[in-house]
Amino acid sequence: MRPVDSLLDFLRAEEARGVRNVHLDDQAKEVLRELHRRARVAKPSAAPSPRPAAPSASAAAAPSASRMPMASSAPVSSPASASPARIAVPSLGGPAEKIAALAEQAAHWAPARQLGTLRDRLVFSAGDPAARLMLLGEAPGYHEEQQGTPFAGPAGQKLDDILRAMGLDRSQVYISNLVKCRPASPGQTTNNRKPTPEEMACWLPFVRAEISVLRPSCIIALGASAAEGLLGLSGAVAAMRGRWHDFEGIPVRVTYHPAYLLRGTSGNSDKRAVWEDMLEAMEKLGLPISDKQRGYFTKPG
Repeated sequence: MRPVDSLLDFLRAEEARGVRNVHLDDQAKEVLRELHRRARVAKPSAAPSPRPAAPSASAAAAPSASRMPMASSAPVSSPASASPARIAVPSLGGPAEKIAALAEQAAHWAPARQLGTLRDRLVFSAGDPAARLMLLGEAPGYHEEQQGTPFAGPAGQKLDDILRAMGLDRSQVYISNLVKCRPASPGQTTNNRKPTPEEMACWLPFVRAEISVLRPSCIIALGASAAEGLLGLSGAVAAMRGRWHDFEGIPVRVTYHPAYLLRGTSGNSDKRAVWEDMLEAMEKLGLPISDKQRGYFTKPG
């Protein structure tokens, strides 16, 4: 991650907490001046840095859940100094070790604690940290919080069915959520709510860091909230899907959340739409596609 990205993530996290003014000491001001000077002298036509090759070796499953300490923490300092609101992606180690280090930092993520709108159990990620396919949802719900893994319960079973139809399973993909703790609501039991823009902005630095470790061949954003938080899109999934989007050079496909397919209002046309998006992802990944797979949901329903 570039230094300017770390700075932007810090400022977004501060904004999510409601902070509108950030004090800059002389050192921080000089850092910003230097970034400005570099931007002015940089050639506009300079070629972008080459994308790192995707890791080929399979890594152990990523850590999934822990208790997030909710005690008050020290105030967040300026971006030029050591700060609990800055993420450090290790330069050494494989993808599994780097994701584990991110999960450890997430367990002590001060901006999330200071929001006061999230529950305290961290549900970070699951699957292969070296996978070529990343699946991104919106936030943990009741079942995810109970089981400590993303996409548990009925929605998780539906996702497993989709992956099985693709010839994959959870051990071959990387599964994460935009928000790493379950959004809270008064008197909450099994009911869930969608994350707010502030909650998504708070956790976006970790999603960016995860993507920088994986460098997946493609990402599937499951649901409107995931698309909103990752890509800045708004509106209905029907208007977002059916084409490729871009996140820092990585192709992103938006499709319906598995939980939506379980609702009584969802019919075969929605299932067919999801499957079409999955076929496009399989094409992008170079996975074999049989005639039987291509023929799923071809008849109107």
